[in-house]
Amino acid sequence: MAKLKFSQSLDELERRIGFRVADRARLERALTHASHRAAKGATNYERLEFLGDRVLGLVVSEKLFEMFPKSSEGDLSLKLNQLVSADACAEIADAVGLPDFIRHGGGDLKKMPADSTRNIRADVVESLIAAIYLGNGLDDARRFILRFWADKLGAAATARRDPKTALQEWVHTRTTVPPRYEIVARTGPDHDPIFTVRTVIDGLAPAEGQGRSRRLAEQEAATAILIREAVWKEDEA
Repeated sequence: MAKLKFSQSLDELERRIGFRVADRARLERALTHASHRAAKGATNYERLEFLGDRVLGLVVSEKLFEMFPKSSEGDLSLKLNQLVSADACAEIADAVGLPDFIRHGGGDLKKMPADSTRNIRADVVESLIAAIYLGNGLDDARRFILRFWADKLGAAATARRDPKTALQEWVHTRTTVPPRYEIVARTGPDHDPIFTVRTVIDGLAPAEGQGRSRRLAEQEAATAILIREAVWKEDEA
């Protein structure tokens, strides 16, 4: 976008999100990184990011609760963690076009490697949510979140999750030690083997799975634990 005065760029941001943010000073703060020369004291986005993270979690949790009435607490937590992750928030920042508006001491974020700016982009989405919430109320914050997270929420409703990924995410909420997969047996002829694999997780009883490849056996073993621990239901596996 062409270079605009910051006040003009805020008008453009409000056009993109579809409504005005009541507190203009707070909106400016939500877009200001601590490294920027305008950031003095608490005039950067860090406190707003803290609050916005909680508002985002509330709105997405509420929507998941509504969308998946049969899902367990564990499965809802897995979906929530994915939807509010730094990667997801950074993608939303790009969809809104927030890098056009972020004030950063290092210059234009769009000219920096995406990996190096991921957390900044994610944080600013959350601080923007807080600015909307504090200035306009929860209804507008919810409207913003449900609009820009619509595709991700839709994907969560239709995707069949990889059981090993789902198990690792669930285990991560309990411990930093990831699941281990051990080959228990390999039977059958070389051209058509059957693998038996055991999944081992600290503090839980192991589970086994079988398949015509090691990968399939690992997925079956992961699925067995997800069902046994009520993270998944039988009809969701």
